[in-house]
Amino acid sequence: MPNDYFDEGKQTHLAFWGLGQMLKGAAYAAVFVVAIMLSLWALYLIGLLLPEESRQTPPPMGALEMPFVVEDHALA
Repeated sequence: MPNDYFDEGKQTHLAFWGLGQMLKGAAYAAVFVVAIMLSLWALYLIGLLLPEESRQTPPPMGALEMPFVVEDHALA
C-alpha cells in the first residue's frame, strides 16, 4: 500500500507557497502598524511628563495667522 498522504502536486505546492507569502506580508504589515502605535504611545507618555504650563500655552501656529477684522462701512 503506497503512502501518498504527504505527496503534494505542483498546484498544491504553489498554493501553499502563495499562502506563505501572503502571511509573511501580513506579518510585516502587523509589525509596521504595531511599531507606529508604540511610537505614538511613547510620544503621549513623554507629553505627560511635561509640566502643566506647557499644555496651557497657545499653539505656535497662531502667530502666523492674520487677525480677521470686519469693518462695516454701511452703518457709518
